[in-house]
Amino acid sequence: PFLRLLEAQLQDQRREHEEEIEALQNQVDAMKEEMEKQQQAFLQTLQLSPEAQVEFGLQQEITRLTNENLDLKELLEKLEKNEKKLKKQLKIYMKKVQDFEAYQAMVPEERRQHERNRQVAVQRKEKDFQGMLEYYKEDEPLLIRNLIT
Repeated sequence: PFLRLLEAQLQDQRREHEEEIEALQNQVDAMKEEMEKQQQAFLQTLQLSPEAQVEFGLQQEITRLTNENLDLKELLEKLEKNEKKLKKQLKIYMKKVQDFEAYQAMVPEERRQHERNRQVAVQRKEKDFQGMLEYYKEDEPLLIRNLIT
């Protein structure tokens, strides 16, 4: 059993490593593709006139800035959602603090009265559930015999 467990763990690790290697290989392939595209774009810009090179460079920078702007907008939306959530939580906690402060601000006599009211309620509940069966003392042996059988 122990060897099977170790063998299973080894196979899991091997599978994880193979998946990691595959993911890294995919990243390398994607980077090679990107590099080839950039090389082709660079060679094309070298063949252009100086004015066209400037135009192409500006076009590339505009594209880069547009993509960066979209990423920043997405991040801003996420932060705004988080801010709204935190504000709601803050309101809830502020209400709890106000309730607690109002309780603390009660005159000690009022607080004692409030606590007595709670204790009385608890005592009443306990009194309601003191027994489930009512019987006469002389019927007790018969009741016990019936319970046993």
